[in-house]
Order: sequence, then C-alpha cells, then structure tokens
Amino acid sequence: MQDDLTSKQSDYAIFLPAISGFYATFIGKQRVNNDYVDPARMPQALSDMEQFNWLNGQQALFPYRWSLYSGGHANLDLSKDDPSEDMVRKRGPDTFMLGDSGGFQIAKGLWEGDWRANSGCAKAQKKRESVLAWLDGIADYGMILDIPTWVIHDQKVAAKIGFSTTDKKLALQQAVDATKFNNEYFMQHRKGKHNGGAKFLNVLQGDNHTSADEWYEIMKEYCNPTKYPDTHFDGWAMGGQNMCDIHLILKRLVTLRYDNLLQEGVHDWMHFLGTSKLEWAVLLTVIQRAVRKYVNPNFTISFDCASPFLATANGQVYHHIDLPNQGKWCYRMSPSADDKKYATDTRTFKDAVLQDGIFDVFDESPISKHLLIKDICIYKPGDINKNGKEGKTSWDSFSYVLMMGHNVWMHLESVQRANRKFDSGERPAMLWYRNGDHTKFEDIVDAIFTAPDRNTAESIIEHYDRYWMDIVGTRGFKGKKTKNSNTMYNALFETVDNTENKMSDFDATNIIQSHLEQ
Repeated sequence: MQDDLTSKQSDYAIFLPAISGFYATFIGKQRVNNDYVDPARMPQALSDMEQFNWLNGQQALFPYRWSLYSGGHANLDLSKDDPSEDMVRKRGPDTFMLGDSGGFQIAKGLWEGDWRANSGCAKAQKKRESVLAWLDGIADYGMILDIPTWVIHDQKVAAKIGFSTTDKKLALQQAVDATKFNNEYFMQHRKGKHNGGAKFLNVLQGDNHTSADEWYEIMKEYCNPTKYPDTHFDGWAMGGQNMCDIHLILKRLVTLRYDNLLQEGVHDWMHFLGTSKLEWAVLLTVIQRAVRKYVNPNFTISFDCASPFLATANGQVYHHIDLPNQGKWCYRMSPSADDKKYATDTRTFKDAVLQDGIFDVFDESPISKHLLIKDICIYKPGDINKNGKEGKTSWDSFSYVLMMGHNVWMHLESVQRANRKFDSGERPAMLWYRNGDHTKFEDIVDAIFTAPDRNTAESIIEHYDRYWMDIVGTRGFKGKKTKNSNTMYNALFETVDNTENKMSDFDATNIIQSHLEQ
C-alpha cells in the first residue's frame, strides 16, 4: 500500500527534496538495465527501483509530486540520452520540479572561468547557455544564475572567477554586475513560459540587512511586468540572509507587497534555499497563508535541503520525529548500524537497531519496514567489495540508496506532521513570543498583513525586534548576529537540527565513494 504524501500536503509550505544524483542514478539505470541492482540484492519484500521514486505516482511507496534538482551536479546536455537523469528528465506531467541554476558552484570555484559581466569568457558563456537551456528543458520553475555575495570572502575563489581579491567592495560590485548580466541574458534568451519553457525566480542575496536591501533595490526591476511585459521573472528565491532571518523576510515581503511585486498570476512562487530546521516548515506555512489571504491567493512558498541524502552519505539515519508541545521540534538522526557482524543477521532493521542500543527509538518508514539488518550491512568479514578489496564498511552502494529513501520519507513526514500538529493547536516554542506580550507568531504575521499601510506594517515588525532575534535561522544564527553583524557563513555546510554533524551542500556521490573505497 502507498503512503500518498501528495494527498496529505494540504495548504502547507512545500518541502522540496533536493534530489541526489547518486540516488537518481539507481532509479534511472534500473529502467534500462533490470539487473543494475542485482535482484538477489533487493530486499525480499521490495521488487523494483520505481518503488523508491516518489515522483512516480503509480508505483512509489510514498508518492510525492514536488522536488528540486541542481544543475550543479546534473548532466546539462539534454541532447544526449542519460538514464542516470531519468528521474528528473522523464518525470510525469503531474509532477513539479524546481531547477537550481548552480550559482553555488560558481561561488565555490567549481565552475571556473571569468564570470565578470561582459568578460567575454568562452568558458563562462558556454556554462551560462547550458544552464539556461537545461532549466528551460527540465524545470517548471528555475532560479536565475546568481553570484552569491559571500564569494567576496574567499580570495581563492574570487581569483578563479575573475573577481578582485584585494578590494571587497569592488568584488561585491562585481558579484552584483555579474548577476545582472546573467539576468539580462536569461531574459533575452529564455524559451518563454508560453512556449513550454520554465518560469524563473529572481534570486535575492545579501549577507546582512544593508547588503540585502541594496541587492533587492537593484534586482527588483527584473520582476517588473511593466518594464519587461514579456520576459520578466516570475517570482522570488531567497538566498543568503534572506533565507534565514525572519526579521528581514517579513520586511522584504512588506516591501514586495507595496512595490506591487507579489501580483497574482505574475509572482506566485517564493523559494527558500537550504532550509532544514523543522520549525521553519510551520513558520513558512504561516507566512504563506497570510500572503494568500491578504495579497495573492495563488502565492506558494517552497523550501529545500539535501539533508536526507547527505545525512546518509555521512552514515546517519533519521530515527525519530520529535514534536513536543511548547518545545523544540526536530527530526532526530544518529550514526546508523555499520558492522560486518550483521551480514547474516535476519532480524528486522528496527529490531536490530533497538535491541542493540544503536537507537533509543526508531520510527518506521514505508521502506524501512521491509528491511532486515543484513539488507543494509551486506558485507561479511573477508568479503571483497566492488573495488576488489576488503573495505572497512559493511555497507555497499545500494545500502546508501535504501537508507536515503527512508530518510527522504522521514523528512517529508516530519514536515507534514509538524504542520498537522500545529493546526491541531500545538506549537513549537519558537513560534510563541514569551518575553513580551505572549503573542503567537501567526497573530503577529496577521497584524503585519492587515496593517492599513506600509509604515504601520513596518512599525509592527520593528516592535517585535527582540522576538525576531530569538528565532534561530536555518544556518544556526540568532540574535544580533542575524541582524547586525556580517553573517557570511561557510555555505558548504549546514547544521541539521539536533546533530553536531555538518553536511555538505554538494551531491552525496563523492562522499559515498570515498567511504566505500576505505
């Protein structure tokens, strides 16, 4: 039986699993090669990789129609068949895909070339063209190719992409100018949503309130349907400080409203990049509902993270959804079973990890309930792996796929369960202003959007300045650090709720391969 997560979505802000290329490869290649996963390796109660493909509404164990895929680790050449990309390229018409342009890869120095505006660099231009064509070919919405402002803090990367390494002010201007150049290229050469192309989100960057405001004032024109009636961008993507600072987010939404840039049928989508904290799943739902009620009934908020895949790559498994009323809401993950002694153990995965004290509690998923512990810890002492040697781990590559599928369901379930619990009257501590007038978060948001004018709305936001400082952002910042200091973070890492492990925003493939080769 299916656990149909699509039908359970209701009017919540939409979580988009950031699909790992490693995971997608198993689903796609099994379509063209039935033995890509040895039938003997498949757990007894499971039969086909399509059961792991949540975008397959007919066969998936847990159908879910929304996802994100990044051009940073995709094959951008759509002219050549690539089964490893089939999960994205050949998804059904009833699914939704947000394409990430890969600006992160530029800001980490992975897409080399001179990315300055009008540099004439052939390498950068080829990538620019490929990304746009790829987004138009695979995405419902795509993000424009921005150059995040935090690139100015890494001299090695700045040198790789042609930016100043000695003058941060100049480097910041180069990031702005380069993003404007990319915006204009996308506008001029996009396929067009009326011709079957993607809609595009205008990415907002900035690493503090001042730089975020400046970025917005420069970039907002690209969403202006009066100035660009046929090619304007179709919504917003919140990056940098905009994605993790609720004070700034509410300010920006008020500004967008009064700048007439949240128009129904024109600017219907807003995405928050790299958002993993579970309380934010509810917080964003509250904001979405308010905007729908008072500004744009079609407005939708989405958010993504790669945590289910990257947790697995680091040997971690989601094992409990913890939603105490008036407490901290989180999904708990911990290092999983990885021991060759389990290779002949026929206990269920749940029984083994609980009986042996690996987890104190384990919530079953539609995948894990079919697993034996030996389905994960596949190698016995002395077994030779695919690299022709005896490795340290008892896992093979398919072990990671099984645990990734479990983790994706757990993350999706935690988001939806948190919203259902909130609607039942319970709440996380973060959404209650206890230090002042004991006001609920949703009541403050409602007051902001029912204010008679912009000045009043902004005054309400400033009145709760102390409260906003207590709402922990998705990157772990809170208090004055969030609002006032330079909050440049190492964007390679994100902290996932109650764990101390930091996990890369890169695809999981390289991490897993390194582990298997040890």
